[in-house]
Amino acid sequence: MTLTTTLLIDLDDTLLGNSMDAFIPAYLQKLGQSIAEYTNPQQMPSVMFAATEHMFRNQRPDRTLEATFDPHFYEPLGMHKPNVREKIDAFYEKEFPKLKQLTRFIPEAVKFVDQALARGYRIGIATNPLFPRTAIVQRLRWAGFDEQKYPFALIPSYESFHFAKPNPAYFGEFLGRMGWPEGPLLMIGNDLDHDVRGALGLGVPVFWISELGAEIPEGFPTPTARGSLSDVLPWIDSLTPQALEPTYDSPGATVATMRGCSAALAGMAAEFPPQWWGNCPDPEEWCLTAIVCHLRDVEREINLPRLQDIIRGENPFIPGIDSDAWAAERGYKTQDGQKALVDFLAARIETLALLDALVADDWQLPARHAIFGPTQLSELAGFMARHDRLHIRQVYETIETITKLQI
Repeated sequence: MTLTTTLLIDLDDTLLGNSMDAFIPAYLQKLGQSIAEYTNPQQMPSVMFAATEHMFRNQRPDRTLEATFDPHFYEPLGMHKPNVREKIDAFYEKEFPKLKQLTRFIPEAVKFVDQALARGYRIGIATNPLFPRTAIVQRLRWAGFDEQKYPFALIPSYESFHFAKPNPAYFGEFLGRMGWPEGPLLMIGNDLDHDVRGALGLGVPVFWISELGAEIPEGFPTPTARGSLSDVLPWIDSLTPQALEPTYDSPGATVATMRGCSAALAGMAAEFPPQWWGNCPDPEEWCLTAIVCHLRDVEREINLPRLQDIIRGENPFIPGIDSDAWAAERGYKTQDGQKALVDFLAARIETLALLDALVADDWQLPARHAIFGPTQLSELAGFMARHDRLHIRQVYETIETITKLQI
């Protein structure tokens, strides 16, 4: 079976000419003018930058970027969000479109995307989700891509995403929201930090959009390939499909997978009607509630205790556990799925705190597994990440199937 090639494509200065050095000051000026009756517009830029920095630093899979941003923006400016919401909505409807004049249409970008879609490639718009969805969709239109006409698999925004580039967890969340596609995968972008460093941190190949002769500054990782958008498809054609297979085996990729998948689960669950959580795609398959209950119990009773035992440094014995049997034994389908999700995320945050605190040598801490024999923390954590990828695909497919059945 031939697997579909998946492309993650950056927006600004990749698909749309948009220098942030010019765009951001103009954006802040217009936004400040729109809410001047509620706050001092002179103070807004510094508060905006500080609130945005909190979005960059967020590591919690249970907190969206919007939820991270809001208390650090509205409160310091003395505003209550519901009171200014109408003004901000009007800004994005009437004033934000005027910023189009600061951007540049790139015909090559439209040609590239059209050719990629004609090949059957699956495309996600891997822009930094620091703006509301309306701002991202509008910039896509300026680039020549009406979301109603272009079947993009995913367009992130600060309402729905939890992480920002260059955090590798952003790419884990992105892939999770796409059902963690298998097969050839490529990130395409112009930013060495946000696009190249971030994607490579998860193990995703990267094509760096760069000018001829551009140098890579010291300290930045080397992209998989480089050139213009017109060079991407010929370069892909020169490779075997296996050459674009990602590798998620580094400790950093393991943590990014586990952080990203849990955020993707939270995001997809938030958009799925609660009354459908108990619906099964097939009598032999799990409903969303059962999947979430399974993840909760595995995290609380297997993943977290195992990591804690290994970190104690006692070369513990790890018994094999048939956690799949718990679905029937514990009556998952009849439980409160939304409560289970909250409990899973709480346990996952504990797990991530353990992993974040590890130093390089800790990943080699030994254990003895009943099935795999002598092992170490890195291998067992890798199993946890693979378990996440398996079930995020299951969640994605379950939601897709149930949604189609209900429409």
